[in-house]
Amino acid sequence: MVQATGNVTLSVARDIPFNKLVLSQQNVRKVTSGVSIEELAEDIAHRGLLTSLNVRPELDADGNETGIYRIPAGGRRYRALERLVSQKRLAKTAGVPCIVSKGDTLEAEDSLAENLQRLSLHPLDQFRAFQTLREQGLGEEEIAARFFVSVATVKQRLRLASVSPRLLDFYGEDEMTLEQIMAFSISNDHVRQEQVWDAISRSHSREPYYIRRLLTETAVRAADRRAVYVGIDVYEAAGGVVMRDLFEQDQGGWLQDPALLEQLAMEKLKVDAEVIRSAEGWKWVETAFDFPYGHTSGLRRVYSTQAEMTEEELARHDGIRAGYDRLDGEYAEASKYSETTGQKLERLAADLDRLNDRPYVFEPEDVVRGGVFISLAASGELKIDRGFVRPEDEQRPDIASSAADGSGDSNSSAAAAPSGVVDHAVDDDEAIEPLPDRLVLDLTAARTIALRNALANNPLMAFIAVLHAFVLKTFYLYGSDSCLELTLQSARFSQTPGLGDTVWAKEIDQRQEAWGHDLPKDPNDLWAFLVALDEVSRQALLAHCASLSINAVVEPWNNRTRALAHADLLARSIGFDMVEAGWVPTADNYLGRVTKGRILQAVREVKGDPSAELIGHLNKADMAREAERLMTGSGWLPEPLRLVANVASVEGATSDTGQVSNEGANETGKPGLPAFLADDAGDVSTPTDELDEQQHPDAAE
Repeated sequence: MVQATGNVTLSVARDIPFNKLVLSQQNVRKVTSGVSIEELAEDIAHRGLLTSLNVRPELDADGNETGIYRIPAGGRRYRALERLVSQKRLAKTAGVPCIVSKGDTLEAEDSLAENLQRLSLHPLDQFRAFQTLREQGLGEEEIAARFFVSVATVKQRLRLASVSPRLLDFYGEDEMTLEQIMAFSISNDHVRQEQVWDAISRSHSREPYYIRRLLTETAVRAADRRAVYVGIDVYEAAGGVVMRDLFEQDQGGWLQDPALLEQLAMEKLKVDAEVIRSAEGWKWVETAFDFPYGHTSGLRRVYSTQAEMTEEELARHDGIRAGYDRLDGEYAEASKYSETTGQKLERLAADLDRLNDRPYVFEPEDVVRGGVFISLAASGELKIDRGFVRPEDEQRPDIASSAADGSGDSNSSAAAAPSGVVDHAVDDDEAIEPLPDRLVLDLTAARTIALRNALANNPLMAFIAVLHAFVLKTFYLYGSDSCLELTLQSARFSQTPGLGDTVWAKEIDQRQEAWGHDLPKDPNDLWAFLVALDEVSRQALLAHCASLSINAVVEPWNNRTRALAHADLLARSIGFDMVEAGWVPTADNYLGRVTKGRILQAVREVKGDPSAELIGHLNKADMAREAERLMTGSGWLPEPLRLVANVASVEGATSDTGQVSNEGANETGKPGLPAFLADDAGDVSTPTDELDEQQHPDAAE
């Protein structure tokens, strides 16, 4: 039978006057952290001393007690009491609850034991305690003040009340981390919270950001352009709910009713569009959150011009300018600085700026025929593109008047030709017949050849002539013809979503807009404008027009092997690279549009096999998002965007795909495809599970 050891005897507790207490030099706490002495003193003043001091009697040389007691454990509480005494809020002789140790252990040991064996309050217990206090009538600010924490901390702890009790129990049993619980608190839907936890508990991805993503995948960010445009207040007034995250920067939270937001945004967009149409008088207005790239193709663009000054404004401008020049001249000759004169010059300059900054207006005839496209910019502001004329709204020449003045005569073109033929007929018998068509053809053919030779010997005029033809095709849909038989086509690419929001498309639109304002409105004035233009501007304008004709799109049904090879050659010549241009793989532009095998292959190329295996169990949508995160900043490009290492000859590339016929098909009857298309095109045994994932027929595989 086991013998019981001796009974435990506890140290005696007693009240000792404060002035009989001193700090022990054996106290192990040297570094202060956490609650300050001032805050602890206020807490003691509010609720009293909750924990006694551990003390030992001080002995003299003979081993007798001196009446003074050292404090090996409880130094911070002693300093807090000392502060209250110094503030005369506590008497020097006030009794302090103390545990008088028998001295069987070392003082340093007691001090260390008290600090090491202390257990900090679990955040879940803290949350439940705060919740109890709030239920008993204390507000968040009062709770924060009483426990010397921020109001945000109290709100964060109370926010845990939105988490499912089942998940809180998991957290209390240390099966979940505090960061995970905080991520779950953004939603009030306990069922959805538990569904997400059940899903991630069987996977390797349990990061807080992933939990937030799953809980908000059907919601809309408050930073979304539709939310910014409508306004959170309007959305909430209409009954919408906003989900907030108190633990992370959520940029305004998430809107949980996308359908309501879409309805409010479209209604406001239509109202704003009607206001613009009524106020400005446009014939039509089209609205959309986004228009496809190239939606203005086939429409003539008209541009606004700055309003002319009235006679009164012109006279005022001349008077202010004269006064400014006179005062500026006098000030330049002055030997001393004059603050008054400087202020007068600033006021005159401001007056000149107001007169010069006149509004830009459209011609009335352009407004009554033209229209406006109104959409939402990425910032949530209205994007208004004015001045587009549809072909059916163009002003047509009066056919009857043309026939009356002879301009509709079939022989008038021959008469106006540079043959010099003039009709001096007196009667029908003496009438001079028009030149034979064949003769006119031969004469003008000779003139054409001579003109070609002359233009070839004048590089400057040749450059201007080509530029003239390009500008006519680019800016004047119904302008005069050029004698140069050049064609300039610009593919629309309207099938590619989001293309208009790229930085490249925006820069192109800005250049088009700037040149549209500078070029003359009448195409017949274009030649003189280009001749007078400086060389640098001419080159920039030609580069802009020529760039719009580039088409390096790979189409499986269109055999353009030579053109695509030239596109690579052109890109290499100008040092072009899609990574430097800013392209990055995302779930929207690539990863979400290819099979899971392609996603894993891309991750494997960038991060290696371990990362690919880490996301291999995810469904396709989550896999695409995770791959986007893993590949950020990698500089990886899919095959269609990579430059070929060495440009092979066009003939060699052609021979590899078969003999090309006049119709552009090879002998096998299939169009020639690039390697990245041909590889998959030849594989007819696509697994069934991957066929279900091929939702986009235009994907790279």
